[in-house]
Amino acid sequence: MTKNKLFTNFDPVSSKAFKQKIQFDLKGASYNDTLISHTNEGIDIKPFYHSDETEEFPDVPGIPSHWSIGEDIFIIEASAAAHTANTCIASGTETLYFIADAPFDVPQLFKLLDNTKIPIHFKLQFLDEAFYTQIIEEAGDHTVYLNVDLIHHLAEDGNWYHNLKEDHRILDSILKHKKNTLSVAIDLYQNAGATMVQQLAYGLAHANEYLLHTETLGVALPSITFQVPVGSHYFFEIAKLRALRQLVAVLVNEYAFAKAIKTHIVARPTRRNKTIYDYNTNMLRTTTEAMSAIIGGADTIINMPYDEIYHKRNDFGQRIARNQLIILKEESYFDAVSNPADGTYYIETITKQLAEKALALFKDIEKQGGFLKQLKDGTIQRKIKESAQKEQAQFDTQEKILLGTNKHPNPNDRMKDTLELYPFVKTNPRKTLIVPIIKRRLSEAMEQERLTTEV
Repeated sequence: MTKNKLFTNFDPVSSKAFKQKIQFDLKGASYNDTLISHTNEGIDIKPFYHSDETEEFPDVPGIPSHWSIGEDIFIIEASAAAHTANTCIASGTETLYFIADAPFDVPQLFKLLDNTKIPIHFKLQFLDEAFYTQIIEEAGDHTVYLNVDLIHHLAEDGNWYHNLKEDHRILDSILKHKKNTLSVAIDLYQNAGATMVQQLAYGLAHANEYLLHTETLGVALPSITFQVPVGSHYFFEIAKLRALRQLVAVLVNEYAFAKAIKTHIVARPTRRNKTIYDYNTNMLRTTTEAMSAIIGGADTIINMPYDEIYHKRNDFGQRIARNQLIILKEESYFDAVSNPADGTYYIETITKQLAEKALALFKDIEKQGGFLKQLKDGTIQRKIKESAQKEQAQFDTQEKILLGTNKHPNPNDRMKDTLELYPFVKTNPRKTLIVPIIKRRLSEAMEQERLTTEV
């Protein structure tokens, strides 16, 4: 039985014919000025994309067939963290992401976890060789990601954990265990105001510093985990994750020892566009951002509770955030199709443009001495600051909208007595090796002004 293809009864319409029809309907208005929009990435968005104007697109390597629902858990006391983790797993969490500011009882944590197969990430705010070794020894059957990222700490804090030599000695010792050790935190750059092209280029240059360092160790690295923020520019964020995989594949292919390295992406909603006023809109933002992460090909997605920036961790906020992902996976079938963006002219075109622009910027960084050199001389900080100021100006003039904050605010909204956490940039004057990269939300100044005028 012969199957007829959809739309075979319709004559094909060329790109030229589409443009002629659009130009006729514009009644003399300029096609370029009216329908082509411009982005901070230097990429123009056309009103339509057609096969006549596209070429064969490169594959996106490493797109997972399934994605997992992750959850952040802060460890103060190991038994309490294990209890929270078990509750989360029973409620639908598929990957645990433990964060700790100080050492804890590692054997107790692993002993009390119910599920020995669930992947576990650690993000330690300290660098202790013996402690990481203990995690590796106690992990057993667990798939563990250590997420050691010396450069992220330097860029955010302004100093190494100890000093350059000691930090790298500890890193080398941990790498010899041949576990999932390295992480590249792109989220710092995005939350400080970097454009998508900058995020990709800085993330690539950041990763290259690790590859250059580990090349002489003779250690086979199983993976690099990229911590990727996802904003509200829906299709561009999908393309950003796809471009990242393409770029990393190009980079590791240049190193004989690194060709088997897997790219593992942990995606989270950005904090930059989240607000304390009309805070329920944060749920809408994180939902579409999670959708971008899924379609873009993230391995693990950790949602952000709608009240995270001003409330302490609470069961309601965590449950809502988790359920958003469960609904997308189980009820909206966002886990039913692998690589759904493949072949879409618009997304493929943006992916190609982002990758090309980011690769050009990466090459320029390497010509100028590399990422660490540009961090030390302040070039990266200055470029991010310039991008952030441009985006801030767009927010201040309502060219960039955050509903409920700079557009249609609720004058009766009161937040002064609701804040449990300080939601603004904190300053800690101290001596640093480099100028730290500062994360800042777009609405901070406006929110601070509103708080002072609340009755």
